[in-house]
Amino acid sequence: MTDAEMIDCPESGRQLERLRAIMHRLRAPGGCPWDAEQTHESLVSNLIEEAYEAVDAIRSGDQTHLCEELGDVLLQVVFHAELAEEAGRFNLDDIARGISDKLVRRHPHVFGSSVADGPDAVLTQWDAIKRAEKGEVGEKPFLHGVGKGLPALPRAAKLQKKAAKVGFDWPQETGVIAKIREELQELEAAVDAQDIEAVSEELGDLMFSAVNLARFRGADPEVLMARANAKFEDRFHAMERLLAAKGLSLADATADQMEEAWDEAKRAEK
Repeated sequence: MTDAEMIDCPESGRQLERLRAIMHRLRAPGGCPWDAEQTHESLVSNLIEEAYEAVDAIRSGDQTHLCEELGDVLLQVVFHAELAEEAGRFNLDDIARGISDKLVRRHPHVFGSSVADGPDAVLTQWDAIKRAEKGEVGEKPFLHGVGKGLPALPRAAKLQKKAAKVGFDWPQETGVIAKIREELQELEAAVDAQDIEAVSEELGDLMFSAVNLARFRGADPEVLMARANAKFEDRFHAMERLLAAKGLSLADATADQMEEAWDEAKRAEK
């Protein structure tokens, strides 16, 4: 079947092939001007945004929305594969072959004779195989390569989690809370001293400690932050509605009026 025929193909089991044909047509002469000018670099923000929107769909529990957002993520993979194929570097088959081979190699307890009794054993084995594949022989810094491509918040949790594996951790939650208080005091001192660089450093330390408390309690800091964002957004919208009911816009309202409406919105939640 030609690309032109494949674009309208309704057959189940051939839709990935159809997507590749559509992407090829969009990039071909006479296709879409926007798609034609994209590069790996120009698509980075799209890839990140689509991944986060898929995460949001997972958290919402909306399966229809999740299916759509996963499609958008898949499009990014196919788009990058098309760009690479045009340049003669690799294609979608190479991507699929690479990840398939990796999964087989790193699951010898499934596809070979190795034994892994639980999730922790699987992760330890995975890490050892990964290090061997990358030629990391001899001593390497223990935190070498941990989550290099992750955003700062989840990477902080991952660094802390790995450090905890060798006992570098608080024995009790009270130690984490005490550390947060310590970092807050150091931040306040930096603010009082009007030391801009110290404020930035201490604020980072405070955030790192807060992530540590989330990890210590088994919570995902990214999820907690998403909930806090949603709560702020909901309250702000409620505040805006309350002000509008009094004939006030956000631009017209004073700080005191906004604070009063904020407190009212907060009380309404409870």
